[in-house]
Order: sequence, then C-alpha cells, then structure tokens
Amino acid sequence: MMKKIPLFILLFFVAHVSKSQELESILLASKDDASKLTAGYIAPGMKGLIYGMNSGWYHTAKVHKKLGFDISIGASLSMAPTEDEIFNIADLGLTSISSSSTTTPTLFGSDDGAQMNVNAVVQGQSVTASFNMPSGISEDLPMNAVPTPALQLSVGLPYKFDIMLRLVPKVGSDDAKGDLFGLGLKKEITSIFGPLDKLPLHVSVLAAYSSMNVDYGIDGNVLGGSNQSAVFKLNSFTVQAIGSLNFPVINIYGGIGYSGGSSSLQMLGDYDLTYSTGSGTIVETVTDPLNLDFDASGFRTTIGARLSLGFFKIFGDYTLQEYNTLSAGIAFSFR
Repeated sequence: MMKKIPLFILLFFVAHVSKSQELESILLASKDDASKLTAGYIAPGMKGLIYGMNSGWYHTAKVHKKLGFDISIGASLSMAPTEDEIFNIADLGLTSISSSSTTTPTLFGSDDGAQMNVNAVVQGQSVTASFNMPSGISEDLPMNAVPTPALQLSVGLPYKFDIMLRLVPKVGSDDAKGDLFGLGLKKEITSIFGPLDKLPLHVSVLAAYSSMNVDYGIDGNVLGGSNQSAVFKLNSFTVQAIGSLNFPVINIYGGIGYSGGSSSLQMLGDYDLTYSTGSGTIVETVTDPLNLDFDASGFRTTIGARLSLGFFKIFGDYTLQEYNTLSAGIAFSFR
C-alpha cells in the first residue's frame, strides 16, 4: 500500500482531466483547433506538475553521516496565478470554431465551459456540430492546486554527499497506471566558508531530476472507436543553493535556485466523430488526434522550518515562483 501513495493523487489528477467527456468532445474541431483548445485548458495543470515535482527535495542543508539515512513522506501543492484560471478563446486563432463567449475556464477555473460551434468541411461536405468546453475542476483540487506527493529515501555518502531517491514502480489499475523516478544529489559546502563550520549554519548545493509516466484507458462511452487511451509524460529538474540553521529542536532552512521541465499529453486510438450535414449525419474517424507538449521554467526562492522530535521530523516550506508551492511532510531520520 505504501508504494501506491506517491502516485495516487497524480493518477487521479491526470485521469480526471483525461476522462473528461467535454475534453474528448473537443476532437469535433479541426486537429489544429482541438490541439489549441485542449492545450489552453490543461496547460496550467501541466505547469503545476512540473513545479510541484521540483519541490520538497530537502528539509535541511546538513548532510547525513556516511550511510546515515532518512525516509520522508510529503506532498506539494502548486497554485496557479489568478490569470491562469481562464483563457481567451479569441487569442487562439481558431479557424473551424465560433463561440458567443470570449473566455472559458482552464482546469483551475470554477465556471462552466463555453459552448463551441463547429463549421467545417468533412469528406467534401459542409458540416456543423457543437460541444461544451470542460468546466473547471477547482472544487476537486485541494486549495485549488496541483498535488504532487513524494516518498523519498536519502542516504549519506562519503565526502559530505547525500543521494536522494524517489522510485515507484508502475502501479494502479487497468484504467490508470503510472510510475515515478527521481534522483537528487546534495553536497554540503559549509567548510569552504571557514569559521562558519563552527556555527549551526550549514550550506549545500542541490541538483535533482524527476520523471513520471501515466497511462489512462478511455472507456469509449463518449466517442465511439477503439484502443482509446491518454498517455502523460513529465521530466523536470532543479538546481539550488540551500542553507539551514540547525538547532536541537527547530531547524530553519531555505534555498534559491532554478527549476524547469517539460511534459507531454497524447490522446491515442481511433475516435468516431459525428457531424450534421443538414440533411443527415456523417461519421469521420480520426486516429491519434492529440500530441501536445508543455514546458515551464523559472527562478525560485524557498523558506521553511522543521521540528525535530528525536528521529521523527515534521517540516513545511513555501516556494515563491511562477506557481507558488506549499510543501509539507514528515521524515524518519537516522544520522
């Protein structure tokens, strides 16, 4: 059960977006327009995942003694700025769609999606169709933020290094399954500052990388077809300089650095699209209709605190970045 915890909310989040009936209906638009509308809706979520995956890697700058270790269980919540709760339809340059609405919510929004009207040429005939954009799912998200849990092992190495590992083999059900891998390296450099190594102050540098894959099987109840699925992939990285004041009970820590990453979402399989011709209907089948890429990057500043009760630790921190991120968790540390 424990190994399923870090991916449970991620599976829920990606599956919730992928299985949206309105999201599949966007395929009624031309391929280019469907890609633009889908990207506009889910881009904030993809950014939030990248920033969240780059968070929660440390709760002190002090490294373990050789073969000392800790196991931490935590979660990060990346919050979208207000302007990313909606997007402007007119800014997308759509060619096959019209709407009486000028904006529609992203997944971080709370309102119903705009109604879209399709006017296109399919199989040599002028056709029409209509669909609603997905509503925002803010009520289903904790604090209207993208959640990214993490189960992490940190081990002390010689020469004041810590190596950190996040590893979850593929878990889930036939409907949604995913795997997670993360690797970090922390090097304490307090000694290069001379007298500072006599103080409770510790200084380190950190580099970390994460990857995640989620596959979701689409049930085909909205649009007929076969072999329908959604595939999500993410890669992220961060480099930071971190410091901490380590006292017997309270530890104050923080860091500055840079985070970035990329993600992709593919909708695979065959989808049957039904259009009205005025005198009847026709069906057009599209294959592998969506292949979207997203990226995010920027500087970050973190401040946090940790409470030490022997080997048991409780920590929490807040990161200022494009999507501000709150991280918290517990750790069992044996130095």
